[in-house]
Parts: sequence; structure tokens; C-alpha cells
Amino acid sequence: MSWRRLWAIVIKELRQMRRDRITLAMIVGIPVMQLVLFGYAINTNLRGLEAGISDQSNTAGSRALVMDMLATGVIAPVARADTPEELMTMLRRGRISVGIVVPPDFERRRLDGRAVAQILVDGSDNTVQGAAVQLAQVPVDNWVPDARAPMRSTPNEGRISIVGFYNPQRRSAVNIVPGLVGVILTMTMVLFTGIAIVRERERGNMELLIATPLISAELMIGKVLPYIAIGLVQTSVILALGRWLFVVPINGSLLDVYVAAVLLIMANLTLGLLISTRAQSQFQAMQMAFFIFLPSILLSGFMFPFAGMPKVAQWLAEILPLTHFLRLIRGVMLRGASLWELWVDVLALLAFIVVMMTAAILRFRKRLD
Repeated sequence: MSWRRLWAIVIKELRQMRRDRITLAMIVGIPVMQLVLFGYAINTNLRGLEAGISDQSNTAGSRALVMDMLATGVIAPVARADTPEELMTMLRRGRISVGIVVPPDFERRRLDGRAVAQILVDGSDNTVQGAAVQLAQVPVDNWVPDARAPMRSTPNEGRISIVGFYNPQRRSAVNIVPGLVGVILTMTMVLFTGIAIVRERERGNMELLIATPLISAELMIGKVLPYIAIGLVQTSVILALGRWLFVVPINGSLLDVYVAAVLLIMANLTLGLLISTRAQSQFQAMQMAFFIFLPSILLSGFMFPFAGMPKVAQWLAEILPLTHFLRLIRGVMLRGASLWELWVDVLALLAFIVVMMTAAILRFRKRLD
């Protein structure tokens, strides 16, 4: 054992890492990213859930009850409705997560000691149902007379009921399996195309492609198309196993599910192509893909509630295709919505595909350097 030769190898590796800017960025970037995401962006204490309110009584007491619910900070009003049916439509379309219904006979119910309000909850996200429990604890009155003993007073517990839709049993698999479709497609599709162009260079195939009349757009699109079929096979496997093993429902159109999957597949494939035009080796491509996986899984709403994140983290999540796909797949599979009702997220994925494909085509050059 020669310590001199060993030291020479150590110096050589350090110099090589210094030249590899992507590896150097990962040394610092990964711990910083994890610290920021877990410490700042991840928050299980939900605040500001988008809520719709239908106050059919519109009395001083009903308005006070609604204001007390808003004062908790759990919900933020984004819509008003005349009937509970309108709130249900908003829930199905994903416009709101919580609906507050105050019936016309609110005052009579309050005097009789009956339930005076109802909270409609989007059960496709289990964390939302947990947050709704805080709203149900808001007192209708400070104290309500007890009919059996007029001189005593009892807290008005159970006066606000919670109704969970789309997952009344609160089974985790119903919420997780649709999201797994997006997570698996993100991990595989980005990685597949992320190493596509780099692999051509490393195997010497790029020299053959340079000699052909192929233009950049033809090569990029040709790289993407075969993987769309692979992504659809993966989607079918996940849906079949989810239905067979966990009895996950598909309340909407199966065609809409596959259209949403195709949009995510294309978005991830174009992103992978852009990575491949930047990476110098397959290892670098995998490193760069890792920087996409981590924020996608943590910020998209798959693992942690989207509503609990600060605004800056939410703005960043809106750039990620997985965020929009989760809204689409849960809306279609669990809430029975159609894609035209979720058109905002469809347009977001289409815009992402166009931007990434254009950037990949512009960056690619048919040359070896």
C-alpha cells in the first residue's frame, strides 16, 4: 500500500468532481432542497381551504356562525351558492374542497337543539376531512339551555354535521392509488427519455443519425412516440391492480383517465428530452432527473396536502406537471368529473408540453460536440 499513490487517486477524484458541475450541485443542492421542502413547504396543518358557502337562512345568527367558521382560518371563501346542489357541482369540478350549508330553518333548528349546519367535504383528499373536524367544533351558541334542567347549561356539541363524499370510508388506498399513476409515470418517463440522446452519443449512434436527413423535430418526436405506448401499459397495470387489490373506483370516464395519462406522459417525456440535451452522460441525466422527482413528489399534493403549503411553494408546484395530473386523475376517478370540467389543468399540461418540446428541439444539434 502506497499512501502517495492513494493520495494521488483522491486528488484525481476531487478534481474530477470539481469539473462535473452537476455532481457538485447535487452535493450542496440535495440537502438544501430537502431542508427547505420539509422544513418550509411541508405543512400538515391545513389552512385556507377553498370553500363555498350556501347560507339559505341569511339571519344574524347564521351569518355569525359562518364568520366563526371563517375565523378559524381553516377555510377561505371563494364562492357563494344558493343551493347545496351548486356546492356539489363545485366539489366535483375541484373548485372548492369544503362546502358550508346553512338551511333556511336555521333559527328553529338552533332553538330545538337540532343540527343547524352541514359541512360538505371532498373526501378524495383524506387530510381535508380531518381539517373539517375543526369546523364542526365551532359553537352555534356559547351555551344552549338544557330542556331537562332549565338551570343547567350544556355545550352545543354535535350541532354541525360533516358529510364526506367520494371516499366516505376514508380508505387511504382510494386516495393513494390514483396518485401513484402520476408518480410512477413521472419517475419512468423522465428517466427513459432523459438518457435517450445521451445513450445515442455514448454508443456512437449519433454519428449515424448525423449522416441521415433527419431534422431535430423529427428526431425528438420520434424519441417520444414509442414511450407513450409504454406509459399507457404502465397506467393499465396500475389501474387493474388498484381495482383488483384495493377496490379503487373509477367513477368517471375511463377514456378521460387515459387522456389525462397521455398528457402527463407527453409532459414528462418532453421534460426528459430537454434534460438529455443538457446532460453529457447517462449518469448526469439520472442526476438531473432526481432534481425533478423530489419536488414533484413533495409539492404536487401526493404525499402532503397542497393547501397546507405556503404560497411560494404552491406557485412552484403549479409549474410541475404532476400537480395538474393529480387534480385530473382524482377528479375523474374519484369525483366523476369530466376533463372539460377540469379544463384549466388540461390547458396547463398542454402548455407545458409545447414549451418543453420547443426548448428541446431548439437545444438539440446534430453534432458530436
